[in-house]
Amino acid sequence: MGHWICRLCSRVADSWQLLLVVLALSCSPAAAVTASPSAPHVKPSYSFGRTFLGLDKCNACIGTSICKKFFKEEIRFDTWLSSRLKLPPSYLLSYSGNYTDDAQSWRLVDITRLTTKYQHDQADKRICTSLLKTKTCSLERALRRTHRFQKWLRAKRLTPDLVQGLSSPMLRCPSQRLLDRIVRRYAEVPDAGSIYMDHLTDRDKLRLLYTLSVNSHPILLQIFPDVEGWPFPRYLGSCGRLVVSASTQPLRDFFGAAPEVAADLALQLLAVLRSMGTNDLNYFFYFTHVDAGTFGVFSNGHLFIRDASTLGIIDKEEGSQLIDGQQEYKDIFSCLTVDCQSAFVSCNSIREKQSLVMVCQELLPKLLKGKFLQPVQEKIDSFLQHCADGLADDQGVNEALAKLAELLKPLRSCDSRFAYRYPDCKYSDKY
Repeated sequence: MGHWICRLCSRVADSWQLLLVVLALSCSPAAAVTASPSAPHVKPSYSFGRTFLGLDKCNACIGTSICKKFFKEEIRFDTWLSSRLKLPPSYLLSYSGNYTDDAQSWRLVDITRLTTKYQHDQADKRICTSLLKTKTCSLERALRRTHRFQKWLRAKRLTPDLVQGLSSPMLRCPSQRLLDRIVRRYAEVPDAGSIYMDHLTDRDKLRLLYTLSVNSHPILLQIFPDVEGWPFPRYLGSCGRLVVSASTQPLRDFFGAAPEVAADLALQLLAVLRSMGTNDLNYFFYFTHVDAGTFGVFSNGHLFIRDASTLGIIDKEEGSQLIDGQQEYKDIFSCLTVDCQSAFVSCNSIREKQSLVMVCQELLPKLLKGKFLQPVQEKIDSFLQHCADGLADDQGVNEALAKLAELLKPLRSCDSRFAYRYPDCKYSDKY
């Protein structure tokens, strides 16, 4: 009996030794290749670095609402469509990407930084040197110690004194109604809806303050969403210091477009600016700067504001609630992207037609130049010149643009290139 038990134990030991050999072979890359030369190729996967996304800088960042999409590869950069997965250069300001909710259908998105990586790096150094007197530091620890953020921690409601001196044009002339809208619609927290900041953690408050200080573009997309008819691309979320929104093609790509396309885009541009001046909520939107990347065009031909970073807001219902001297207050949050010595523009100096004049000076001539036969082209050029020279004459600007719109409307065409108004344009002059 004992001899039989010994033989059984010997066989069990041999079996365990064989199992260990198999496991060892399966764990050895070289052995695996030798043992199975015809093994199927496994698609490589890129593991995101926290540094590229800017997660290593949080909570001096925008948010984390869409990070899972990046890590699950449900947001992919265009370079990921090739056989070699690689991240694009980190110094770029924006990237083209693809987004999916079901791994089957993909749509184009824009992935952008609040500012260039160089400017981010310089601002980070400025935070450490000015607040902690060191070259590198924990950004969150440094910013938490500031007088402004301590006021944010104690505050129950976002009030004008909490944003005084920030460089964003959106906050140059803040009203309580606008600030309540920011808190109520802040999309980086799951339970937004209240004008009080009780639902915001300390981390959420720092992220919101940082975003407002560096670039208010993502906040504007959140509080004035496209689904309510506002001319902005849809905000999809953020991860670290990257923002993801619906993709648009910059207006500069259409400067060489066919005459009927140019006429259509020019009319849309004028319509967007009119809506920015007159809307149901009584907010007056104005640009402090425009260029060929400020506006963009969706694949259906619809024109939107692609970059809202230079967009200011005046509340025509409540007006600005900053008292004299508050605009001049400056601290580290005032200087993250601009020179601290830069003078702030007074709310009273904003002209009603300044956005229209900027567009007449910078964009419409490039879009419409040399596109039409005479005498139409000559009339277009004359109206544009009158508009561009009319900063001191609001009525003259209005008249010139009304005549320009009347001239451009019959120059459009009605076909599938303009899907945003086709086929409605076949049956109604409204489109």
